[in-house]
Amino acid sequence: MSQNQSAPILQNDLLLRVARGETVHRAPVWMMRQAGRSLVEYKQVQVQAGGFRALIAQPALAAEVTIQPVEIVGVDAAIIFSDILVIPEAMGLPYQMLPQKGPSFEETIRSSADMARLHPVQSEGNLDHTYEALRITKRLLNGRVPLIGFAGAPWTIFCYMTEGSGSKTFSVAKSILYRNPVFAHDLLQRITDATIIYLRGQIAAGADLVQIFDSWAGALDRKTFEAFSLPYIAQICAAIQEVPKTVFAKGAFFSLDSLAALDCQVLGIDWQIDAEMATAAIKKQALQGNADPCLLYAAPEVIAQETTAMLNAFPAGRHIANLGHGINPDTPRESLFAFVETVKNHRYA
Repeated sequence: MSQNQSAPILQNDLLLRVARGETVHRAPVWMMRQAGRSLVEYKQVQVQAGGFRALIAQPALAAEVTIQPVEIVGVDAAIIFSDILVIPEAMGLPYQMLPQKGPSFEETIRSSADMARLHPVQSEGNLDHTYEALRITKRLLNGRVPLIGFAGAPWTIFCYMTEGSGSKTFSVAKSILYRNPVFAHDLLQRITDATIIYLRGQIAAGADLVQIFDSWAGALDRKTFEAFSLPYIAQICAAIQEVPKTVFAKGAFFSLDSLAALDCQVLGIDWQIDAEMATAAIKKQALQGNADPCLLYAAPEVIAQETTAMLNAFPAGRHIANLGHGINPDTPRESLFAFVETVKNHRYA
């Protein structure tokens, strides 16, 4: 049973109201990667923790940085501070976060023998640090705003597990789809099963909404996306019924119609999908996005102008204001305030 049932009544439930299709007076706003390097307060806690990986593993500190954007920037939701790669690690594939390079796995999964080393994710045990961070965050938020949980989509996790790091071409991951599709589907199913367990654990720990990030969807074409990514996202959406779900498939403009058929309440869109394209293809879900993160390098008045134009382009009550991807680490602090304040001051007629 979700702890949400015994949680304080939300003082600001705009995000959930939009997800449920209810009437709101303005768009809710939050930003992907809002808890992170763009805030000096976050950097101080990361140093205290001993680095990014160490911060994730310390629930009290992870909760602290999760709440920072709510208290400092004034966003309408908190998203738990964690990493999508806790899933492969929980399956037996540890990784490191290398400075200036990003995640790196010492071992990869490219054969049946490699896959035999993996083990199923348990509902309790090797992901408890995330669950405890959610419980602490939920208690400290005390009903101020909703708390978002998240996981990487199976295709995105598959990329990291087979490539061993990020990639510009994803040639290793994509070659497996063509050379050994049976193996690919087997690994994708294992990741899917683990992700469902993980998201259910997050919901039980207090998540009010969960988001599935398919960061590398755009590396595929429509045919391969709908064969090797979309069915597994659909499985997750079908399995999770306790809270609203957001699916964000970055770069998947070619499959908006198929994404619209998913059992989810919100679809995130990146900055390359404009409001007209999205609203023409997506009728039942709310839309989340789609400001270019680089807009936040502009002067505050330009940010206000462009953000207002974005808000006016989406249907009232069906839009969650966000960026089309995560905040860049060197984003000026004042830009975060300009974006959020513009959204919060924009009222529907």
